[in-house]
Amino acid sequence: MSLISVKKELGIPKYKQIVSSIEDALVSGELKKGDLLPSLNAIKSKFSLSRDTVIMAFNELKARGIVESVVGKGYYIKSDDVKIHQNIFLLFDELNAFKEDLFNSFLNSLDDQFQVDIYFHHFNYDMFSKLINDNAGAYNYYVIMPANLKNTAQIIEKLPRDKVYILDQTNDELNQYPAIYQNFEDDIYSSLKKATVLLNKYQKVVLLFPEKKQPIGMLNGFQKFRKNTDFQHEIISSLENRTLNRGEMYLVLDDQNLITLIKMIKDKNFQLGKDIGIISYNETLLKEIVEGGITTISTDFKQMGKRLAEMIRNREYLQIENPNSLIIRNSL
Repeated sequence: MSLISVKKELGIPKYKQIVSSIEDALVSGELKKGDLLPSLNAIKSKFSLSRDTVIMAFNELKARGIVESVVGKGYYIKSDDVKIHQNIFLLFDELNAFKEDLFNSFLNSLDDQFQVDIYFHHFNYDMFSKLINDNAGAYNYYVIMPANLKNTAQIIEKLPRDKVYILDQTNDELNQYPAIYQNFEDDIYSSLKKATVLLNKYQKVVLLFPEKKQPIGMLNGFQKFRKNTDFQHEIISSLENRTLNRGEMYLVLDDQNLITLIKMIKDKNFQLGKDIGIISYNETLLKEIVEGGITTISTDFKQMGKRLAEMIRNREYLQIENPNSLIIRNSL
């Protein structure tokens, strides 16, 4: 009976919860072909349900070819090879070019039995909380991108722990969940160290760090690089009222500021990669082409999406650091 769970507070029809419980047990291997299901009366009594509610659940499973009834004996699993529809709740912070690559790779790496619904919290804690609360219990799996929001663990813990996967950013409060993530601190530090020879032609390294959206690990990685090198450095939160000077190299973390910076360089008639250097975060196809090529520090988003799909398909409970690389182009 432990394989069936029905909770009044979920706001999901109780017959659907019975169906979902049996689906989950089939996916996990707890139920196999030929297994006898708990009786109608046993389920009815345990969860204080009407007989019609339990029959409705079993009839749906019968119609899909998952169970069969044997007169005088009960309901059995007819086939454990039936493709069961699995719903995935995918919560992104925002959609942009590189996360679209992640999303498409994730979808393409799943088979037809999975249905993915995507939501966005836009770095808003109230929206993050509402979306999770409203959808708790409605999905087979939950993929959560907490971004840099604080205190997300207390919201995520409302979801079944074995059905949650953390994506892109994680922290110590979420270390009990499987995850595929970026190590922003190490990625920034190691990439800047690899680029040291090229950085030597600049007098100052400037980090453009808008705190609202960016992971604190990026700032920590930059500070670590600063402490271990002799470069002059500066950390700014905006390009507003900024005067560009020859010999500056900018580490830019978002594409909107990247475009603004390139325009400012053109307005000053500076030469990119000579007078002013740029390293941009996150690889996109456009950055291969713009201004002869923009140097990037980037994780492999296609690999991240593919590996996430594998984790869900194979029910893996791992914490995986996604690979990162420095791609040198004209802008440095």
